[in-house]
Amino acid sequence: MEDMAGMKSLFGGIYNGKKVLVTGHTGFKGSWLVQWLQMLGVDVSGYALASPTQPNHSSLLKLKLNAMEADIRNLEELTAFLRKVQPDIVFHLAAQALVRESYVNPVETFTTNIIGTLNVFEACRKVTSVKAIVNVTSDKCYENKEWVWGYRESDPMGGFDPYSASKGCSELLTASYRNSFFSMNEHNPSNPVLLGSGRAGNVIGGGDWATDRLIPDLVKAAAENASVTIRCPKATRPWQHVLEPLSGYLMLGWNLLMGKPNFAQGWNFGPDMNSNLSVEDMVTLSKKSWDVINAVYNTNPSDYHEANLLMLDCSLARNLMKWKPVWDIDTTVKKTMLWYKAYYTKNEIQTVQNIVDYVGNAKKLKLVWAI
Repeated sequence: MEDMAGMKSLFGGIYNGKKVLVTGHTGFKGSWLVQWLQMLGVDVSGYALASPTQPNHSSLLKLKLNAMEADIRNLEELTAFLRKVQPDIVFHLAAQALVRESYVNPVETFTTNIIGTLNVFEACRKVTSVKAIVNVTSDKCYENKEWVWGYRESDPMGGFDPYSASKGCSELLTASYRNSFFSMNEHNPSNPVLLGSGRAGNVIGGGDWATDRLIPDLVKAAAENASVTIRCPKATRPWQHVLEPLSGYLMLGWNLLMGKPNFAQGWNFGPDMNSNLSVEDMVTLSKKSWDVINAVYNTNPSDYHEANLLMLDCSLARNLMKWKPVWDIDTTVKKTMLWYKAYYTKNEIQTVQNIVDYVGNAKKLKLVWAI
């Protein structure tokens, strides 16, 4: 297994000994990020609501960190916590992250994803230790025209459903704060904070039990020897393992902490084109790793609207940042399904091993962050 000293040298060793705040650390992505950051030698703090699911990845990892259970919409509490922990960099992941939930609770979705983000930026303005911010949004921030090619970072923001619109708004807010408060211009000549955002595709991996997500629905049903009803079998998404965008966010944070202003912008972190699969194809692929997976298809025309086709163009990250995915779609699905199979059949948590395997594969590819 990769030793801790080796892990601490990743990303140029920039994170070793740093203080990092992760908002949304109890969530699926956030808990994976915290685990990886701790392996990088980071003093991690977390600010989030309690995880809404049982079981949940954060609790299963038994992570020990300086954490506060509070709402991102409470600016006073958030600012006080930042002043207490004095982070060098903030990874903002706290969000209402589900499309269908946004139809049920649009006010909570908009206030959490917009006002919550606003509060993070405001708190960071008041805490001088902060040198960089990575705001994690979504590929759904783009105005979706069902194009057969990927969206670029320069394409218009948009959003049909409340969740997508809230993430488009979060990106507009990010651009506004970057221009108004976090740029070295005539209005703000000395503020050293660099602000970037990351936009990822449909993220999968062990430890996600959110409602109305394909993989969690499949594995929860499989654990009970049941089948799951699939509503949009032909919908195509850019599927990727959770570690892929996390490596992108960490690369972005690395460059921002190095004080490189040209990295303070929006970035797409998506998979290769052959990872753009339909829901139906993903079910078939999942069954190869865990044969108890079973699904039936029942499309309902009166159901909530969701985009059918959504892809990202990641040329900017590949060319300027030298970021690229590590695992292909077969490995991604296999690692994910074997994580759940190990959990449900042997009560094993394979998160740390997944990170070690991912880093090892990145080293073989000689990726710049893993050298």
